Amino acid sequence: MSETTPPVPQLSLNDGTSIPQLGFGTYQIEPENTFEAVSEALRVGYRHIDTAQMYGNEAEVGEALHASDLDREDVFVTSKLNNDVHRPEDARRAFDDTLAALDTDYVDLFLIHWPLPTRYDGDFVSTWETLEAFARDGRARSIGVSNFQPDHLDRLLDATGTTPAVNQIEGHPYFTNDAVRAYNREHDIATEAWSPIAQGQVLDDDTVEAIADEVGKTPAQVVLRWHLQRGDIVFPKTVTPARMRENIDLFDFELAPAHVERLAALDRGEDGRNGPHPDTFDYIPE
Repeated sequence: MSETTPPVPQLSLNDGTSIPQLGFGTYQIEPENTFEAVSEALRVGYRHIDTAQMYGNEAEVGEALHASDLDREDVFVTSKLNNDVHRPEDARRAFDDTLAALDTDYVDLFLIHWPLPTRYDGDFVSTWETLEAFARDGRARSIGVSNFQPDHLDRLLDATGTTPAVNQIEGHPYFTNDAVRAYNREHDIATEAWSPIAQGQVLDDDTVEAIADEVGKTPAQVVLRWHLQRGDIVFPKTVTPARMRENIDLFDFELAPAHVERLAALDRGEDGRNGPHPDTFDYIPE
């Protein structure tokens, strides 16, 4: 654990819980590298770890948590439901497996990873109702969704009346995803931005580099700070200790409003999207 934990802001969620605005992501970290990466992240000062059933590294995340000198309640842990287990009975079994892999009695946040509207007869409402049961019994402190569009969210709200605490969506200067962010804001849903630096694509952008020179920070720090000032939750991923420290060193400077606007102006709309579109994505892992 770091000697001085950075003052990461806590954001209030609509269910009365709170979440650290900056976390550590484990997407595409191989299981054999996850224990050391998460252990180092915890040493550096991260207190929010994002994993998923699809990533195949929940067990290693759990091992790192237990090997640290931190109490369980001091670390916010998110996981997500895999695409092949949306049916309620399958979802219940998969959630039990997540808790077993993490070796914990609860997760702080559990998400439906993708809506998959072209799968399961278009039914993601019964999946959401299953997550509601996890929240009622306390095994998921908060529940939310990932990659849901406004019409998907409307269906959940109309059918159940339960508003997701979080919607995790692709977001970065090349794809600001403002329509979904606006919907989230209107309905008091926290926005988490995955791929916050567009898998590195924005880091050599002339505008990003110019702002980094102006504020005396790295391009990655500038983009991550931009997310924070927009009110989004971010969890950059790296296995390099120096980058981990760089990515959490975001709280001794601010971007000017003009900087925020210049970065937002890089938006390319749908042409800037890196990941699949939630309306058509139907991947089921083998």
